[in-house]
Amino acid sequence: MDPVTLPQLESDAPLTAKSPTGLLPTTADLRARMALPSLPEAHRTIPISAGASWFRKILAFAGPGYLVAVGYMDPGNWATDLGGGSKFGYTLLSVILISNLMAMFLQALSAKLGIATGRDLAQACREHYSRRTSLFLWVVCEIAIAACDLAEVLGSAVALKLLFGLPLLAGVLITALDVLLVLALQGRGFRLVEAFVVTLMASIAACFAYEIFFAHPLWREAAIGFLPRAEILRNREMLYIAIGILGATVMPHNLYLHSSIVQTRAFGASARDRREAMHYAIFDSTVALGFALFINAAILVLGAAAFHTRGLNNIAEIADAYRLLSPVLGASLASTLFACALLASGQNSTLTGTLAGQIVMEGFLDIRLKPWLRRLITRSIAIIPAALVIGFAGENKVTSLLILSQVILSFQLPFAVIPLIQFTADRSKMGEFANSRVVSLIAWIVAVAILFFNGELLWLILRPA
Repeated sequence: MDPVTLPQLESDAPLTAKSPTGLLPTTADLRARMALPSLPEAHRTIPISAGASWFRKILAFAGPGYLVAVGYMDPGNWATDLGGGSKFGYTLLSVILISNLMAMFLQALSAKLGIATGRDLAQACREHYSRRTSLFLWVVCEIAIAACDLAEVLGSAVALKLLFGLPLLAGVLITALDVLLVLALQGRGFRLVEAFVVTLMASIAACFAYEIFFAHPLWREAAIGFLPRAEILRNREMLYIAIGILGATVMPHNLYLHSSIVQTRAFGASARDRREAMHYAIFDSTVALGFALFINAAILVLGAAAFHTRGLNNIAEIADAYRLLSPVLGASLASTLFACALLASGQNSTLTGTLAGQIVMEGFLDIRLKPWLRRLITRSIAIIPAALVIGFAGENKVTSLLILSQVILSFQLPFAVIPLIQFTADRSKMGEFANSRVVSLIAWIVAVAILFFNGELLWLILRPA
């Protein structure tokens, strides 16, 4: 058996098999080795002290998981969670739980890939697949990012309208300024980006804690709601929202994002240092996604407690929830805090979505643009469709479009999940960090489950009434 060579870090690509001659590296090998690291302006900029205590190391590695978790509580989640809670009560809490468990597992694989190979998922795809396949995966991923950004832009625009009375189209255009925020924060260091995101997440949590306090949920029914029910598969409308929750929770672009931003930590190059980095990175993302589970469950519980139990089962728009929350709960700040949390969610998700767009474009195409131009392109991909949607569909269709965007994300998931599973099980890329047979089996079960739910939804949509 040939010895396994461990992949390299920093600017070196993972070592692959010998060239056909056995003497010289192929052109592809040379091109891979010359590739810049992911997010080069932030790559390995956060120091990790080898002699630090475990607690200080937890703090040093804390951050990337929260940037990833932001994508699991974006405005698209609000639409699906509020719709599911108001219409079906606490039943779909089980879908939120299952989706978050899937997310924790897949994000752990993503962190492993980035730390073990020094490559993000997009770079790994470009180096492994043919150019045609890589271009296809890039286009599919850009569609997913556009769908995600559409939800974020529309969510922010809705929040601005609710708080300040701005027209939705004006709110969408204002979100173009988000690119300046990202540039300003990242120019001052990646830690500031992470601190900003965590602050907004804490604000969202505080807002929902206030809302739930006045909503008085039925906690016993909520606990039962975490148990899966076969009814979800039989009810077409319930399954549609359930798939929307899945798409809003297991975000495909987050797999690309996480495999890149874990490389902002300057961990050692030895196998021991990388294994330690994996443990801390996975701990960080698991805790952060547990926090996202709390936020998502809180949104659905609020919808169930405030609306479903009071017979208000058709809260189809986020604006409807905003108008009804204060009178229903009898709390004057309920509606305002709801809109503030929505705005914080949109801004958070926009920031991380812009980073993901940069990572995907650079990783798949190996195109290096100036930071402002790169982010302007990413933002335009979201703003132009959002403006067209508002112009042609009207403002009263925003929430239904948010739910549809999440279903699109769910259908895109296999194109990110399957390469991730394939790469993390490949010893030529991962070396000793390759997935065990048990982990690979679990990973494929998750992938098959996603494909099954998507297929079930498609059948329900296309079958005769």
